Amino acid sequence: MGEDPREQLASLAASLHAYLEWQGDTGATGFPRRAGKTAVEVRPPPPAQPPVASRAEVAVEPPPPPAEVPAAAPPDGGAVDRHTRLPQLSREVASCRKCGLAETRTQTVFSRGSPDAQVCFVGEAPGADEDAQGLPFVGRAGQLLDRMIAAMGLSPETGVYVCNILKCRPPGNRRPEPEEVDTCIPYLHEQLALVKPRVIVALGNTAVAALLDTKIGITKVRGQWRLYRGHTLVMPTYHPSYLLRPGPTQADAKRQAWEDLQLVMKELGLTRAKT
Repeated sequence: MGEDPREQLASLAASLHAYLEWQGDTGATGFPRRAGKTAVEVRPPPPAQPPVASRAEVAVEPPPPPAEVPAAAPPDGGAVDRHTRLPQLSREVASCRKCGLAETRTQTVFSRGSPDAQVCFVGEAPGADEDAQGLPFVGRAGQLLDRMIAAMGLSPETGVYVCNILKCRPPGNRRPEPEEVDTCIPYLHEQLALVKPRVIVALGNTAVAALLDTKIGITKVRGQWRLYRGHTLVMPTYHPSYLLRPGPTQADAKRQAWEDLQLVMKELGLTRAKT
């Protein structure tokens, strides 16, 4: 016969009681696994990923600046319009009081002729007639200059531009002082920069010295091409007033001056010369 069920129940209760006491002593929990079961592999969780920065936190490198495009040059190489600026400059000269000549002048003498001319004649300073009329080369020397210009085949009114180193008459028609030249010549430099002649004819020692920064006398430098500021051709020659002085050298001086002007004519391609 089999074992009494009551005895089996009592044995099971005793075993369960003993197991619970063992768990209490060891701190174990749960029930043991059945033999033959394979333990399940527990994988560690993946490492936490760094938080994604918001758009505001992301440093965005600015795009490179666009390539700089040079501005288009204005007409005439960027130069100020001569027909606008020259009258303004003339008014500035008329109000100039930078040296003592302002106290003795009747009026300033700026220029005559055409600002579009290819050749510019530059003299020394106004005389009595120029001081009275406000125009350069209008006395006897000016009349001779006009005949010389006409002999070149040019119009004294429209074919040339005429001005002086000084814009005011020195008292008694004396030679300009170096300080007066230094004070006044910036006006001439701007005139020439605006007119942009192909050739400058420097008349006499004062004009040659001021334009070419030289102390070489006119008799040694005349008839030789020089450069004004490194780019504009200059032909030094005698001042018309010198050609009017009576003396044994007057005929030779006139001949030499005409030879100098013929060189200018050749440079400009002029053929309408009078002999």
